[in-house]
Amino acid sequence: MSPPVSTYYHLSFEPEVRRAFRPLQMIRVTEDPHAPLRAVRLIREGGVVAYPTDTVYGLGCNAFNDAAVLRVFELKRRPRSEALPVLIADPADLTDRLVASVPGAARRLMQRFWPGAVTLIFRKAPWVPSILTAGGEQIAIRLPDDAIPRSLVRAAGVPLVGTSANVHGSMEPVTAQHVAFELGDRVDLILDGGRTRLGRPSTVVDVTVDPPRVVREGAIPHARIEEALR
Repeated sequence: MSPPVSTYYHLSFEPEVRRAFRPLQMIRVTEDPHAPLRAVRLIREGGVVAYPTDTVYGLGCNAFNDAAVLRVFELKRRPRSEALPVLIADPADLTDRLVASVPGAARRLMQRFWPGAVTLIFRKAPWVPSILTAGGEQIAIRLPDDAIPRSLVRAAGVPLVGTSANVHGSMEPVTAQHVAFELGDRVDLILDGGRTRLGRPSTVVDVTVDPPRVVREGAIPHARIEEALR
C-alpha cells in the first residue's frame, strides 16, 4: 500500500522517494597483468566498472552487452547520440571483432602510438551493436598503455567500453577518489590504481577519411600525428 498523501490548505504533498544507497566498492590495484577476479566477473555479468588507464580513469562494461552499455550512458548522463569508445588488448582484436578494415594510415599510427594515448576511428564491422556507435557506422578504438584495462579485456574475453569515468561534460578523472565523487555507489566497482600517468584524454584521429583527421587533440600533440603520417 502506498503511504498516505499529506494535505495542508488543500495542497497535496507526495512523500519523498529516497534512493537506497549501497556501500562504495573500491579495490586497490597495481599494474599487474592479472585483473581482479571480482571486476572480471562483474564485466561478464553485465556490470559497470571504473578502472585506471594511462590517460584518465575509464568507465567500462562488456561492449557487446546492450543493457550494460545503456547503463554507462545513464551513469554518465551522456546523450545516446554520442557514441562510446572501446578499449582492446591486442591489435588482432580489431579485425576479429570490431572493424570492417584497417587502412594503411591506421596501421602507421598503430605502429607508432599503440599501445598509447591515441584513439582511432574506424568503420565498424556489421555485427557491432548500434547502441555502442549511436546508430552510426564508425567506432572509436584504443589500445591503452596500461596493464590493468588490457588484462580486464583479456580475462573477460570481450572488448571494454572505454569512456571517461565522469558525468558528461565535467572534468575527466585522474584518481579513483575523483571517480567516487562523480559517480559514487552507482558504479558497481572502482579499481584504484593511483593517479593516472598522463592525466589527459587521448588524442582522437579519424582514419575513415583520407588524409586522416585529428578530431580531438589530447595527450599526443597534433604535430606528432602529422609526422607519423608523412
